[in-house]
Amino acid sequence: MSHVVAVKRPRKVRLDKSDYMLRGISYFTVTLFTLFCALPFIMIVSASFSSEGAIMREGFGLLPKEFTLDAYEYIFRAPRQIIGSYVVTILMTVCGTALGLFIIAMTGYALQRRDFPFRNWISFFIYFTTLFSAGLAPTYLWVARDLGLKGSYLAVFLQLLMTPWLIILMKNFARSMPYEIIESGKVDGAGDFRIFLQLALPMMKPALATLGLFLALGYWNEWYLSSLYLGSTVEFKPLQYHLYNIINTANALRNSVAGSNVSITELPSNTLKMASAVVATGPIVLLYPFVQKYFVSGITVGAVKG
Repeated sequence: MSHVVAVKRPRKVRLDKSDYMLRGISYFTVTLFTLFCALPFIMIVSASFSSEGAIMREGFGLLPKEFTLDAYEYIFRAPRQIIGSYVVTILMTVCGTALGLFIIAMTGYALQRRDFPFRNWISFFIYFTTLFSAGLAPTYLWVARDLGLKGSYLAVFLQLLMTPWLIILMKNFARSMPYEIIESGKVDGAGDFRIFLQLALPMMKPALATLGLFLALGYWNEWYLSSLYLGSTVEFKPLQYHLYNIINTANALRNSVAGSNVSITELPSNTLKMASAVVATGPIVLLYPFVQKYFVSGITVGAVKG
């Protein structure tokens, strides 16, 4: 004889007027905050499609004024250079983020292992570098002269690969992982590297997503190290440095014709800066939705747990 088990449906929670009012205030506040965050970017996009003369006469607005593509035509007038800059930046961002995350994850995991005798000393040296640094001159001499990386992409790539702050964050996150899982892997005969790859690394997904976003932004927005170590020695410069040179060239041209009969309102300056911002930030903005679900939990790395 079969028995039918009755499944109780969860009771529907009834909301009163105060609950609806609180939700309405919350939704309104979040929407207002979202608009405040989105409006500056909308103005940047709008200004990039406006003419330089309209910007100088009327200022910035939410809608393009005297719609034109002059700023983008100025940026893409040498398509081979801009495409090469995109390729260099994308390769450095992808490879640097992947390799940097792997090294940072291994370092953070090793520094929280109870059976690692030198973890406190190494942690102290890593933390010490966040307070004191050698400075620009010794670093430049070491990288350019001693390592011989002047004019090489490695001079930029290796310096952004890992930072002490990200190592400390990963270490604090790895400390929250149950140590019993590591012991169970040892009991089953797994080696340290296998335990890290198959047991520890999957549990680090929130931290990996968050720190990966920080690493990717660091590589994507880099221009200063490129100006120090690359200069004019490489054909394709990283994207941000290439756009920086374009803006400087436009400003120099604008200053050179300031005293002549040429109208400077026809030379892109403000619109060129806005178009450069759109070209530089557009692709990296698309990365955020893929790591959003991990970002909230990963951003609390190192938080005090009760």
